Parts: sequence; structure tokens; C-alpha cells
Amino acid sequence: MNRIDDLPARVLREPEIRALVGPREALAAVRQAFAALADGAADLPAVLDFEFPEQRGEAHVKGAYLHGAPHWSVKAATGFYGNAAHGLPVTDGLSLVFSATTGRLQTLLLDNGYLTELRTGSAGALAADLLAKPTIEQATIVGAGGQARYQLEALLLVRRPRRVVVWSRTADAARRYAAEMSERHDVEVAADDDLARAVRGADLLVTTTPARAPLIDAEWLRPGAHITAMGSDMAGKQELDTAVLARADLVASDHPPAAALHGELQHGVADGAIRLDSVVALGELVVGRAPGRRDDLSITVADLVGLGIQDAAVANAVQAAVATRPD
Repeated sequence: MNRIDDLPARVLREPEIRALVGPREALAAVRQAFAALADGAADLPAVLDFEFPEQRGEAHVKGAYLHGAPHWSVKAATGFYGNAAHGLPVTDGLSLVFSATTGRLQTLLLDNGYLTELRTGSAGALAADLLAKPTIEQATIVGAGGQARYQLEALLLVRRPRRVVVWSRTADAARRYAAEMSERHDVEVAADDDLARAVRGADLLVTTTPARAPLIDAEWLRPGAHITAMGSDMAGKQELDTAVLARADLVASDHPPAAALHGELQHGVADGAIRLDSVVALGELVVGRAPGRRDDLSITVADLVGLGIQDAAVANAVQAAVATRPD
């Protein structure tokens, strides 16, 4: 008998999951996941993407197995950008966590998209830790939604900018973000309604939008800037003008073949701004097989599309935390 209702699966909901795993634990897990990918110790199937244009919605299904880990996972996540106008969350999601020994379902993680937000912020922090200058005067966040919040929270684990600037298409959203983040993280955060000015002042730039036309001009970048672009995660999205990739001294990606299909690289490779074989895999930087930034004047870019190994890593982190908590 192997009916699904006979399986001893645990169900964890968002409040429980938040209490088990936070940004620090997620960053450590994601770092290890990229090292495993670089070492060929991960199974990473292709992503399933769905679009719902009339609802301004999208969905992604990602799975992975990190060799030697006790569990593998499948994650479904959604982003419906019109939801905010109706008082609904923009993101949602869940993960199925299976035993890598028996294949049986172990845990259903009803996280409402929390783990996706968390692991995406962690990848941004990892990219900044590997590629940004050690000292950051200004970090600029483009976008003021949920992921913009996770990106800043994770970034503060690896860099402490003297000030943070936020830009959003909606000025009120940027002002709310600035007030909230200033109070939550004890860092100076200010809204700027001039995107070019916000970018020109940045030593570190993080783009977090679902844009489908370039927002960032290469001429705005100051020498030594690092850019983490994580909004482009499916065909057609784009936040950076391809001249940004052409100008960069180093371009890295969480997974160059995936970024060539879903990330900023899809546009840069198509118009000849960059060659795919020149892009460095983030995992190669983690394990030290590829050099990072050359000097404090180098411009670096990380093109992040989000990988199932990140989801598998945080799912395993949740499982490990459950196993060690007191009953």
C-alpha cells in the first residue's frame, strides 16, 4: 500500500518555517549549494515557466537534488503583480520535500513564497560578497516590493553601506520602503525619484523588478560598481541595457546556460554585447576556481535567474532545523 494519504508527511506553515530558517541560515545553505553545483554534485532539471498575461502573472516550477543531501525537493512559486491593487500578496508558493533515501514525501512546506524570497535574497548577498568592493558608500535598490526587502536584509549580512537609496516607479512605494527599512535595519535609507541619479551614486546596485524593457543605462555606472540583476527570470524580461554587459569587466551568473534563456544574458548574447563562454558561473567563484573582481575600478555584474539548487538547499535547511528543535 503506497497511497499518498498513508504517507507520514509533516506539514509546516509559514510562521513555523520563518522560526526555523532566516537570512543567515539561508545564505550559508545557498553558498554550499553553489559550491555543489560547481563540483558537479547537483542534479538540476530544466525550469517549468508559465505566463498569465491578462493577470500580469507568472509561475515557476523548479526542482533539484544536492548529492549526499538527505532530501530533494520540488518548488512551485508564483508572482501575480496585479494582486497588490486587490489587497492580495504578490507572491505565493510551496515546496514538496522528499527523502533521497526512500523517495517518500517527507514534508509539505506551505511557506507562501517565503523560502523563494529568502533564497533569492541570499543569492544576491552571495554575489555581492564575491564581487562587490569591500567598502560600500552607497547601495541602490531598484524596486520597492517584497524582494527589494529581502535583498537588503541579506546584503547587510555581507556589506554595511553607509547609505541606501531606493527607486521605484511608484514614488509612494519607495518612500514607504525607505521608512520601513531605515527603522528595521538601523541604516540610512532614502527614496530618490531620479533613477539615473540613484544609479550614478551607487557602488552596489540591486535590480528587483519584473521589467520587460531596460531600466539601467551603462553610462550611469560609476567605476567600481557592482550590479546584481535578479528581476529577469524568464524569457522577455530585461532590466539592464545590453551595453551594461558589454561595459562590465566581469559578468557572472548563477547558471550561464539558464541565464542565456531567462536572464539578462538572453538579450546580451543575442545582440552580441557578450559571449556566453565569457560568463563566469557563481559557483566557480565560491570554490575559488575563477577570479573575481580585478580591482576597485572594475565593474562587475551578477545575472541571477534563480535555481532549483537554492530551493533544495533551503528545504534541507528547514528539515535539519526541524530535526534539532525540541518537541
